[in-house]
Amino acid sequence: MARRRPTPAADSATPVRKRPSLDFSLTGLVYCSMMMFMGLAAVNTQANLLFGVFGLMIGVLLIAGVISRAVLRRLRVKRMLPEHAVVGKPVTLVYEFSNTKRFWSSLSVTLGELDAAEAFVKQPFAYMLHAAPRTSATVPTQVIPKRRGLHVFDRYQLATSFPFGFIKRAIDRREHETVLIFPAIGQVDPKLLAMCQSADRSGATMRPRRGGDDEFYGVKEFRHGENPRAIYWRRSARTGVLVSKEMTQVSPPKLLLLVDTFLTGRSAAEHIVVEKSIAMAGSLASHALEAGLMVGLYASGDDGWLGIHPNRGKRHRVDLLAHLAQLPLNMTRDTQSLLDASREFFHSGATPILLTPRDIQVGLTDQSRTNLVVVSAASAQSERWFSFDPGIDFSRCMPWNQQPRMNGAATTDKASTTAH
Repeated sequence: MARRRPTPAADSATPVRKRPSLDFSLTGLVYCSMMMFMGLAAVNTQANLLFGVFGLMIGVLLIAGVISRAVLRRLRVKRMLPEHAVVGKPVTLVYEFSNTKRFWSSLSVTLGELDAAEAFVKQPFAYMLHAAPRTSATVPTQVIPKRRGLHVFDRYQLATSFPFGFIKRAIDRREHETVLIFPAIGQVDPKLLAMCQSADRSGATMRPRRGGDDEFYGVKEFRHGENPRAIYWRRSARTGVLVSKEMTQVSPPKLLLLVDTFLTGRSAAEHIVVEKSIAMAGSLASHALEAGLMVGLYASGDDGWLGIHPNRGKRHRVDLLAHLAQLPLNMTRDTQSLLDASREFFHSGATPILLTPRDIQVGLTDQSRTNLVVVSAASAQSERWFSFDPGIDFSRCMPWNQQPRMNGAATTDKASTTAH
C-alpha cells in the first residue's frame, strides 16, 4: 500500500514537463516521413541514386542519435541555491555544468527540475549553450517562489536535441538539495509600526533600564571590584559611606508577535486568511527589526507551542522568518488557547501583537492586562496597514501538504491509500 498525497485544486499545481528518454521532434517526424518516402521510391524504381540518398538519410539519423547521446554523457551538474527565498520575489538559481569528457563538447543542453517545481510559479529550466571538454559553464536562471516552507530539490532532467533537432534525448539525475522559502513580505504602514512601538500605556518609544552609561539613574552602595571612577564622592563624603552612580541604558521596546494559525475548516477561504496572517507577521517582524526594535514570536508548532524570545539583528530576522515559513497545519489550538498559553511567555515591557485570520474582539481584561494589539487579516483595516505585491496569490502560498482539498473533500489529514 502506498500513501497518496492530498489532492489540491487542479489550477494551483505548477505544470511539470518531463520528456521521454528518446523522442522525435516535429522536424524529425517530417524527416523520417521523407526518408520512408525516399525508400519506397528507391524500391519501386530500383534507381541506384535513390538508394544512395535513402542510405545517406538513414546514416544522418543514426549519427544524430549517437551524437545526442554523447552530448549528455559525463556531464555533471552542480546546483548553487540561495540560503533562502521570499514568496513573490524573484530569486536566481545557478547551475554549474561540468563537461568531464576528454574530446567531445556538450552543446544545447536543457535542464529541468522535476521535484521542486511546485515551489515556484513555473518549472525551473536552465539552458546551457556550450561547454568545452574538461571545462565548466555557469548558467543562472530566475524563478518566482509561490509556496512557503522547506522545499527539496532532488530529481532533475537533462535533455538535448543536438545536432540536427531530429532526435530528442533525455536522462534523469538525482542530487539532494533544499531551499527555504519565507512567507510573502509586504510594505507596512508606518502608523501601525508607531502604534506597536510603545511598550507601556504612556506611549514612550524607549525604555530606560539599569546597567548602562547614558543618563543618571540613582546611587547604590559601592562594592569591592567595581570601577572606582563610578564612585559618587560628594554623596560619599556627606554620608560617610562609599556609594557609586548607577546609570541607565536606553533599550528599544519589545514586540511579541502572537500568530494565530487556527483553521476551523479546510476551505480555500480559511487557508487564504491564515496565510495572509502569517505573511503579515513576517512583514511586521521584518520592518520592526529594521527599525531597531526587538521582536519575538509565539505560535502553534509541531510538538506544542513555539516561542522565540525578543531579540534583534539580521540572524534573528532570518530565524523568525524561517519559523514562520515552516508553521504547521493547526486545527486544534484556537485563538483563546494561544492567548492563554502566551501569558507565561510575556516579558516586562513587551507589547503583544495578535495577528489573527478572524475579526475578533479581545476581552477588556486581556487588553488592559497586557496592552494587547489585535491585527486581523479579515478586517478592512489590514488592507491599509499591509500592502503586498498584486502578483502574490495567497490561495497557493501554503506548503503542498497543507493545500485545501479539491471540491471541499475531507477536512482531516487522514491519508487515503491505494494498491500498487
